[in-house]
Amino acid sequence: MAQRERIVAELGRPETPEETAARKAESSRIYRSSQTFRNLIAALVITLGIVAIVIFAVPRGEPAEREPIDVAAVAEEVSLTLDGSTAIVPVVPDTWLVNAATVAGDDPRTWTVLYVPEGDAGFVRVAQGFGADPTWPTRELSGADTAGTTVIDGVEWTEYDIPDPARAGNISAALSTTAGPDTILVYGATTPDALRVIAASLADQIIAADEESS
Repeated sequence: MAQRERIVAELGRPETPEETAARKAESSRIYRSSQTFRNLIAALVITLGIVAIVIFAVPRGEPAEREPIDVAAVAEEVSLTLDGSTAIVPVVPDTWLVNAATVAGDDPRTWTVLYVPEGDAGFVRVAQGFGADPTWPTRELSGADTAGTTVIDGVEWTEYDIPDPARAGNISAALSTTAGPDTILVYGATTPDALRVIAASLADQIIAADEESS
């Protein structure tokens, strides 16, 4: 017996094929829309879960404190590689931070120690140019002119006029002198008084180097 067509209550009659196709298409659209929304919610939940893991599960804490640099020990090692020179060892207040102590360059080879004085936003660099020529300090200071001399604990130092620190690598003060065959340059973004502290601490080593080379 032939199956009777289902009467749709809203229409009071059976659906036409076009109406059936339209109803099924709308049902499919609604289903797909609901699936998309559920997938969006699921993806959001997963993303929030990953963020929570990153925030709460990843270990935190302060970075490991850097090992302090023993300038005297490094200078001794450097001196073993030198012929006719000894790497100087500045003596500075314990509150000054040592950022670097290293040898670099070839013309001249240079032993450099970088300090940050206590409570100072600047820096002080002590450089020893092994066998450096007389123009080396001026080159390091971007062409700064000399501004006279000063004697600190028996050692005569050349002072430099730096009118524009920005053009000189933020260097605001500088002193230089010779120590035997080498040239010592003390400079940085700091006060002249800070430079004098280091210059005074180097006096005995500079005098000894001059005596050895004479």
